[in-house]
Amino acid sequence: MAKTIIVTETGCDITAEDVAEYGIRMVPMHVTFDKESLDDGSFPVEKIFESFKKTGILPKTSAANPQDYRNVFENIWQENKDAEIIHLGYSAVTTASFNNRHIATEDRYNVTHIDTKQVSVAGRAIVLKVARYVADNPDATPADIKKYAESCIEKCRFSFFPGDMEYLKAGGRVSNGSYLIASVLGLKPLIEIKNGHLLCTKKHRGKNENVFPAFLDRHLSQHRYEPDSFFMCQSPGLEPECRNKLTQIAHRHGYYNVPWLNTGCVISTHAGPGAFGVGGFEI
Repeated sequence: MAKTIIVTETGCDITAEDVAEYGIRMVPMHVTFDKESLDDGSFPVEKIFESFKKTGILPKTSAANPQDYRNVFENIWQENKDAEIIHLGYSAVTTASFNNRHIATEDRYNVTHIDTKQVSVAGRAIVLKVARYVADNPDATPADIKKYAESCIEKCRFSFFPGDMEYLKAGGRVSNGSYLIASVLGLKPLIEIKNGHLLCTKKHRGKNENVFPAFLDRHLSQHRYEPDSFFMCQSPGLEPECRNKLTQIAHRHGYYNVPWLNTGCVISTHAGPGAFGVGGFEI
């Protein structure tokens, strides 16, 4: 029987523990500091913040290129030429990776590409849910796995607040005018992932330590998640007191074992320090 191998990009923030448990293979995305390009996940996120603070120049993120995919796929095929590869990709509309992955496999037929339509830890949530399905259903075909993955993608939700608007401005995500208005008025944009797109859906006024708990309380009053799938995430810099308050609010809404996940290099480059997000599979 052909072995099923799950592949995804490092931008989905899969942990080393996830890789060890499910045998997930990682394709590197990249972060460039001036003329130095590093693989996402090969260095601590704090390096991005330190570099920006020192130079005033935000590092640039870039897609996994065709050779990155070929390297991973060829290693799999050398180990098992009959392996069925399920590629659960970082949101296709946010990066050139999706086109590059197809270029890398145009002469191969045992790769199933699936666009998760998610980023960062929400992509991780989908990858892990599919990995558990594969582990529990060893006879599942690629078509079965794709159908299951698509049902998970449909239910997955992810919203986050950037920790520092200056990072959005430096990365070209907002204009100088919008940045100045938001700074003066104390506005915090809520970014939601919809059909793969990162969209600013609402702006909240106030300091992070007030905006984040108020949002979470309201959000959990309006949305219900599978109890074991709800998560909260942070980039380095979220104040412990704020985090504790957010955990207490989650408990009050019936989510008692909520994992706190750390965002990786790609999303943190744009969100900055002290970002906060929530997500899971909506009921």
